[in-house]
Amino acid sequence: MGTLCFAHPTAPGGSFAGDAPCLAEARWGFFMTDYRRAFVTGGCYFFTVVTQDRRPLFADAESVARLREGFRRVKAAHPFEIDAVAILPDHLHVVWRLPEGDADYPLRWRKIKHYFSVGMDPGAERASLSRRREKGVWQRRYWEHVVRDELDWQRHVDYVHFNPVKHGYVVRPGDWPYSSFSHAVAAGWYPVGWGEQTPRSLDAAEGEWGE
Repeated sequence: MGTLCFAHPTAPGGSFAGDAPCLAEARWGFFMTDYRRAFVTGGCYFFTVVTQDRRPLFADAESVARLREGFRRVKAAHPFEIDAVAILPDHLHVVWRLPEGDADYPLRWRKIKHYFSVGMDPGAERASLSRRREKGVWQRRYWEHVVRDELDWQRHVDYVHFNPVKHGYVVRPGDWPYSSFSHAVAAGWYPVGWGEQTPRSLDAAEGEWGE
């Protein structure tokens, strides 16, 4: 399945298990910043990407399918692996990793955003958008975080999968159709009932998530 991922602590093999395949491979194939990009070749990253003015552009299955197709096309041309993903109506969270020697995630995001934006109705008109010939579909900046170690990876993967519950869309992560959670469960990363309460990994978690 390509690049291997960190194993979730509940997965067979324990920490950093070498035989734990990347989640979401089968289904996905597939801001806010401090103005600095942390380029780490072959690194693992957490991203939060938000629509302009929080427009609910991913509120229907057709739009989500369009975004997924953008991921698939870009992934085919510029490989990367997805460990976890959740798409909410007005933003998405994803943990992915790049191939060794590659740090160009901005290129991938530009292409994903462009594919989704083509044919979309523009957002509110603004002089700054007009000067850049932008449609106002996405916020220009996005949040990125370099995953430091296994514990940091676990927290961010858990945050991605718990996010639909956090925002009140569902009561259980498995009820949200637009995430990789079901594949995580199938892989043995989570026990039955995980996420019905705030996960311990996030209960006292500090840090910023880009929302």
